[in-house]
Amino acid sequence: MATLLSNPQRRPPLLRQAIKIRRRRVRDLQDPLPQKEIEPPSHQLSPEERTLLYEEALYTVLHRLGQPEPNHVIEASELLRYLQEAFHAEPEEHQRTLQRVRELQKPIFCLKATVKQAKGILGKDVSGFSDPYCLLGIEQGVGVPGDSPGARCRQKAVVRHTIPEEQTHRTQVINQTLNPVWDETFILEFEDIANASFHLDMWDLDTVESVRQKLGELTDLHGLRRIFKEARKDKGQDDFLGNVVLRLQDLRCREDQWYSLEPCTETYPDRGQCHLQFQLIHKRRATAASRSQPSYTVHLHLLQQLVSHEVTQHQAGSTSWDGSLSPQAATILFLHATQKDLSDFHQSMAQWLAYSRLYQSLEFPSGCLLHPITSIEYQWIQGRLKAEQREELASSFRSLLAYGLSLTRRFRSVFPLSVSDSPARLQSLLRVLVQMCKMKAFGELCPDSAPLSQLVTEALRTGTIEWFHLKQQHHQPMVQGMLEAGKALLSLVQDIVGDLQQCQHTWNKIFHNVLKIDLFSLAFLELQWLVAKRVKDHMAAAGSPMSPEVGESLFQLYVSLKDLCQLQAVLSQRDGVLALDGFHCWFQPAIPSWLQKTYSVALARVQRAVQMDQLVPLGELTKHSTSAVDLSTCFAQISHTARQLDWPDPEEAFMITVKFVEDTCRLALVYCSLIKARARELSAGQKDQGQAANMLCVVVNDMEQLRLVIGKLPTQLAWEALEQRVGAVLEQGQLQNTLHAQLQGALAGLGHEIRIGVRTLAEQLEVGIAKHIQKLVDVKESVPPEDAILPLMKFLEVKLCYMNTNLVQENFSSLLTLLWTHTLTELAEAAASQRSSPLASSRLKTALQNLEICFHAEGCGLLPEALHTATFQALQRDLELQAASSRELIRKYFCSRIQQQAETTSEELGAVTVKASYRASEQKLHVELLSASSLLPLDSNGSSDPFVQLTLEPRHEFPELAARETQKHKKDLHPLFDETFEFLVSAESCQKAGACLLLTVLDHDTLGADDLEGEAFLPLCDLPGLTGSEETGEVPQTRLPLTYPTPNGDPILQLLDSRKGDREAQVFVRLRRQRAKQASQHAPRPGR
Repeated sequence: MATLLSNPQRRPPLLRQAIKIRRRRVRDLQDPLPQKEIEPPSHQLSPEERTLLYEEALYTVLHRLGQPEPNHVIEASELLRYLQEAFHAEPEEHQRTLQRVRELQKPIFCLKATVKQAKGILGKDVSGFSDPYCLLGIEQGVGVPGDSPGARCRQKAVVRHTIPEEQTHRTQVINQTLNPVWDETFILEFEDIANASFHLDMWDLDTVESVRQKLGELTDLHGLRRIFKEARKDKGQDDFLGNVVLRLQDLRCREDQWYSLEPCTETYPDRGQCHLQFQLIHKRRATAASRSQPSYTVHLHLLQQLVSHEVTQHQAGSTSWDGSLSPQAATILFLHATQKDLSDFHQSMAQWLAYSRLYQSLEFPSGCLLHPITSIEYQWIQGRLKAEQREELASSFRSLLAYGLSLTRRFRSVFPLSVSDSPARLQSLLRVLVQMCKMKAFGELCPDSAPLSQLVTEALRTGTIEWFHLKQQHHQPMVQGMLEAGKALLSLVQDIVGDLQQCQHTWNKIFHNVLKIDLFSLAFLELQWLVAKRVKDHMAAAGSPMSPEVGESLFQLYVSLKDLCQLQAVLSQRDGVLALDGFHCWFQPAIPSWLQKTYSVALARVQRAVQMDQLVPLGELTKHSTSAVDLSTCFAQISHTARQLDWPDPEEAFMITVKFVEDTCRLALVYCSLIKARARELSAGQKDQGQAANMLCVVVNDMEQLRLVIGKLPTQLAWEALEQRVGAVLEQGQLQNTLHAQLQGALAGLGHEIRIGVRTLAEQLEVGIAKHIQKLVDVKESVPPEDAILPLMKFLEVKLCYMNTNLVQENFSSLLTLLWTHTLTELAEAAASQRSSPLASSRLKTALQNLEICFHAEGCGLLPEALHTATFQALQRDLELQAASSRELIRKYFCSRIQQQAETTSEELGAVTVKASYRASEQKLHVELLSASSLLPLDSNGSSDPFVQLTLEPRHEFPELAARETQKHKKDLHPLFDETFEFLVSAESCQKAGACLLLTVLDHDTLGADDLEGEAFLPLCDLPGLTGSEETGEVPQTRLPLTYPTPNGDPILQLLDSRKGDREAQVFVRLRRQRAKQASQHAPRPGR
């Protein structure tokens, strides 16, 4: 061993092994030979050694000395039973050995006494100090109990008077001190501990000095008193300072205390304290082990035996040993170490050797090794060890280091994550190795050992390569073939990804915290190189073309490699190009196979889903059928495949995405054809048309669901990210023109199919709507309109509720739009055919109002802007007029003329000026016709003979009031009439809508009919005084521009004209047409 330690050029075995592993990396394509596992040192004893050790342990218990320590076992029988179990001795063997040990000669009992120091002793010299020394020994045969009356006197007896001189021991003299320190150890033999006592006397050495010398040392009056006292005693007589007397049977095996010094007299009771250490030990033990082996070796073997038993007992109880010894084992080992007088350092060293050896063969926490490591480090002095002990300790360091590196190399199998405490166990082992390698003892005994981090790094690298080859052998297929080889390689890569993820999330933290080693980076760099070579070889063997099965296997392999490469993002450092960089290029030949496989699988699934679909909604909230769900899953799988592929090359990724979109759109159109064919197939044998309608609703809902799914393609295929990637390699707008054009084409096709389906449903309902509208028109006149429309409303309620239940909201809204348009058309046709029937028109008006409410459905149906179309508004106006009575129509006519009057500002026909008011007290309408101006010249002489006709309209509201006329003015286009007229009318009649004063300006013709100059309409509802209060102010003038009737015919007049049986209507129409005819004859020329 000395030669090995003294030769710095020679490498230790572990370092040489690590270097060889490093050099072998270039040949790692060949499966490495399994590395020979390090054989842990055996802790098993031979039968002969076990017998001798058993005797030694029994001998220790039988010859126990001193009082027991706290928490130690008191009963010897209990300790003997424990030893019988620990040594697996049969009862007969135990009794024979016990009897044999009892017959052995007793050891020599000794008290190992160490006088450490004293404090606060008396100063006997003139200087105030003393020159103390101690006399100590053991008095044999003293049977006086410590508490008996004579004990006090006995304790005051000095050693030199009670113990023979040859058995008396003396310490050195410490000059001139009151706190002496000796630290001297003495071995004191005794025979019977029960009748032996320990005595220690402390004396002040007195030397012969002259009076002059003593006076020179004098410091105070006490010193002078001491001079007089010494003058009375004999020259050279030592002064007694105090004593300590202890019974041995009161001592424990180890004692370490301060004891008070007792006086001989009561003169000075406080004489200070003395620090003493005691240990009850054996000499000349009669056991063969003690006679033939060093005490340290025997204790080491005993410690191994007992700890092995402790660990085994815990394992039998399915618990893990925590490093704590049982009270029996702790008692026996303490007694043995004490009796053999083993130092604390040798006990710690024995504990280290025993634990480090047992750890390599038994399962217990490595943290148990930290205590002996700390103890050895604290007490380490190399010189206290013999050569063989140094070699033994160095060997234990190398052995545990090699074993720890072996466990670290195989940490994946030794510390599986399936066991919850595996990370903690590995971390504890690494900490033990770190602490061991930091020890001064390790540095001195193993100076050539490489740094621990370097050794662990090489072990991890080697272990990673070994683990790879073990996994490769594990996945080796039984049958050779491309498909089987691909599956095996896929399983290998998946295991590697899983292992690296474990390294990243669990193991890397442990190695980095303890040793600053980046395990993940180390493992990744090793494994990616090994994987790359095998994948390249496999792709070269696969060739092209390839079967669908092989292509599928390669796709899974590609995805797993992508997962593996994504882990490189967390590498702490990356040196150069990795072996897996650009791995996607190896798989280019397989892309067509992957795309075809994806489409074929999806198509087959769609066909199977449609064939099994019974076109029944999945539920109240889910109104599409099973095939739509399966189709959504197919599209989701296609999108998932695209995301898995995620081809790195931008241009190729664009082409692949185009293919995915094309296949998806093609599948959507194929599905539409298949689902319609399935509906025809299922409804062919159905006699119930309602069931066929149900199926058609489901088909429409399925296609709507498909449209929603197709619309999500840009998000699912990440078009935005793709557009950013391909921006540098594609022309501007190419992606928009390609992908979006494909998508819009598919959506347009689906929308067309959906509209066809909804149109078919609408056509089935339109027939019923038309029939009910016709019945509404033909119903008897005695039936009220509200009752007449009930059949139509009940029909729509039933059908629309049914459709709302079976259609999704989008399609139901489309259906409502179609039905609303059709219903308006039917109502318009019916209204046109019933123009002359107010009753029928009233029913149609009521129907329109209720249909508007029905189709709006309190906001759940069509929105108001969708309901109030131009057709609806025109129909509403027509029915409003058609349903009105003739008088109501006449009133509406005058309302429209009043509105026309209010909107007219041009005076191209002239104007009239009037002052009108209502006198409520007289119930008279007072009218002052002031003038007219700018009239048209209607006579041939270029002038006119104007007069004004005043009538209150409508005539049915003022039947008793005849028309009034002004005076006729000859040849005057600006006549001043200044005439007053009064009409007896009620205020209520004036306040009705349409009530007005009609001012008709005529040109008087003597020979023929008068010509129309124009009309003006003054509404009566706003006249001053009409509110009931008398108007006291001046009545304002009102200037009214003259107007002509509508030249193209008023719709109200047309409607009144259609009522041939209504005489009042006919008279009114005839008069208004006459005015219109007159107006047409004298229409003003442009530019007047």
